[in-house]
Amino acid sequence: MAKANAHVKKGDLVQVISGKDRDKRGKVLQVLPRDGKVVVEGVNIVKKHAKPTREMPQGGVIERPAPLALSKVMPVCPSCERPTRVGHEVTPDGARLRVCRRCGKRID
Repeated sequence: MAKANAHVKKGDLVQVISGKDRDKRGKVLQVLPRDGKVVVEGVNIVKKHAKPTREMPQGGVIERPAPLALSKVMPVCPSCERPTRVGHEVTPDGARLRVCRRCGKRID
């Protein structure tokens, strides 16, 4: 599943629309467009068993967010505070801007 570009960017506020973490909101930490995945803060938390290292001499179980499918998240519009689909608007100088499909305001 190779996806060229994603509808979310690093730092966006997104809401999960399906799965065990449905309706949770969080900030995008990382976007993996080749895999069609996104890492969201506080969502899809997994436990990872870590060996002792110099940084963490006792080792143990670490909880961290795991990648989530891009299709399971929707960006939250900063003006209407609701999850929305993303539209695109082309400026006269040729730049593409993301636009909220609900209220028409710019997302970024």
